[in-house]
Amino acid sequence: MKLALSDSDVAFREELRRIYTTEIPADIRERAREGELNYPDDLVTTQRILHRNGLAVPNWPVEWGGKDWTPLQQQIWLDEMQLASVPEPLPFNAKMVGPVIAQFGSQALKERFLPPTANLDIWWCQGFSEPEAGSDLASLRTTAVRDGDTYVINGQKTWTTLGQYADWIFLLARTNPDAPKKQAGISFLLAEMSTPGITLRPIKLIDGSYEVNEVFFEDVRIPADQLVGEENQGWTYAKFLLGNERTGIARIGNTKLWVSQVKERAAQVRVNGATLLEDPLFAARVAELENDLLALELTQMRVSGSEADGKPNPASSILKLRGSQLQQAATELFVEVAGPDALPTDGDIDAPPWMREAAPRYLNFRKTSIFGGTNEIQRNIIASTILGL
Repeated sequence: MKLALSDSDVAFREELRRIYTTEIPADIRERAREGELNYPDDLVTTQRILHRNGLAVPNWPVEWGGKDWTPLQQQIWLDEMQLASVPEPLPFNAKMVGPVIAQFGSQALKERFLPPTANLDIWWCQGFSEPEAGSDLASLRTTAVRDGDTYVINGQKTWTTLGQYADWIFLLARTNPDAPKKQAGISFLLAEMSTPGITLRPIKLIDGSYEVNEVFFEDVRIPADQLVGEENQGWTYAKFLLGNERTGIARIGNTKLWVSQVKERAAQVRVNGATLLEDPLFAARVAELENDLLALELTQMRVSGSEADGKPNPASSILKLRGSQLQQAATELFVEVAGPDALPTDGDIDAPPWMREAAPRYLNFRKTSIFGGTNEIQRNIIASTILGL
């Protein structure tokens, strides 16, 4: 395959760069660059601007706001967004529930939910994982019992990211406890977060943030027409959703931006009479990370170029595995550049915000080894489907 962009793809990339740098407010991009976004306002503002320019949900069907782009163009769209520090469209809307409704939902569900989902008039959160059903998601215990024209939901979800801002939740619940396989008998349901019986409780993370939550369902009644697709077919829809979630999960553009920031700041930190960037050992670590990123970027281009038939490439597991490792490596370098000022303290310290955020960012991004399929699961996929072991 040709690894250089064609003239048309270069023009496509330049137009994206123009929109990202002129249409998205500079203050939002600066906050995104520093990891200090204002939630939920900055994400809502950005996604509505992107949607107005036809750039919020390019992976959706064209009739619902999508674009007839090649996989490579999809990748350019995401990489340039990350390099420009533009907040990405909310993944729960753009990559998860939106494509599921577009693919499997009734026409009534599509008309009701897809336009406000694309424009972020509805903020969605995900109700999949449970206290004893994370990587083994099929062991979920939350139940949904049909009662006339409603479902009655009871159970608990956990690790519900940004649920504190959500208007609606899409969830998996067991509708047939007697199904012969645990993957069967699961349905995909939509519930408004203000429905009586839904309780949200924040979880404090190791970095001190409240990014995720527990969600409890106690005799929650939702209309039966908020079932997506067919009853007991939710596992099929969940696999479709997870395939979309892993798209772009390598976050190469984001990591490239971080590496450039590491180099810029390391050039300003002096150690033993020279800058940290001039230290041979540190410079070698930066160069190694840059080389690994280049190798991953070339792999990503090959994977994108081989997906013209629209079918997921199992090599995407390589992108997820290696991408998460390189994101974590970049956060480690941030901590090293910040030095002692990266240590948390209860008092005020005379250090720029990026130094104080270095350790929390490092701690927060340990999650990349887990979400979207753990690195162990990705290794199993690589071993079985690529290496044939």
